[in-house]
Amino acid sequence: MDKTTVFGILAGLLALIGGFLWEGGHWRGLFEKTAVLIVFGGTFAATAVSFPWSRLRRIPASLRIAFRSGEEDAGQLVEDIVELATVARREGVLALESRIVEHPNRFLRDGLQMVVDGTDPELNRQILEVEIDGVEQRMEQQAKIFESAGGFAPTMGIIGTVMGLIHVLGNLSEPSALGPSIAVAFTATLYGVASANILYLPIAAKIRSRAAEQVHTHELMLEGILAIQAGENPNLIRKKLTAFRMLDDSADRLPAKKVSIDAAAE
Repeated sequence: MDKTTVFGILAGLLALIGGFLWEGGHWRGLFEKTAVLIVFGGTFAATAVSFPWSRLRRIPASLRIAFRSGEEDAGQLVEDIVELATVARREGVLALESRIVEHPNRFLRDGLQMVVDGTDPELNRQILEVEIDGVEQRMEQQAKIFESAGGFAPTMGIIGTVMGLIHVLGNLSEPSALGPSIAVAFTATLYGVASANILYLPIAAKIRSRAAEQVHTHELMLEGILAIQAGENPNLIRKKLTAFRMLDDSADRLPAKKVSIDAAAE
């Protein structure tokens, strides 16, 4: 469980509720079932219309990405790659086949299996880069679902408030109830704005952050795989990957120069 995600959401909710109570408000004034139905139900419906089911069904997986801890320990991956490089240097790349079967990281297994199979290094690079791009695009699609929900929620809150005011203005026979009724109507706006800025948009940002971490880790493994294929010294591989690991996620990465897989194959 990622403590920062949970702590951030709880801290945001406590700050809003605490500020409201500090000003003399009553906690019951923050809970209005009609506003909950309009804002959260309307946001879900609008988001469902915006995306196909094939992407919506990945929402639970997206939440796991946002709330789980980070990816594998990059330091341990470096040590694993150096150990495999030592085996390849001493016994040949074919000796890796029995070693990589049990490794938990699928990307590293697949890359080294292509090395064992004798795949051309440039083709190997292109295949793995395409897979990295696919991971990045899938996670970006997941982030966009929550980003869209963050855009719909405030609008649904305004709609709920307008509907509440229509109801209030249609029942002006009791002036004493006018103030509380208007306050209840504006609860929908509060729900919409708060949910967008404490839940939906931060979760989208966290998924993008996780995507950057995962892409960086995959690129580290890519460099290690190609270094093993090139027969580089294990100590030099450790130094290279350790330096690579210290780079920021991907903000300053230059775009890789790519050629098509078909062209590389030819």
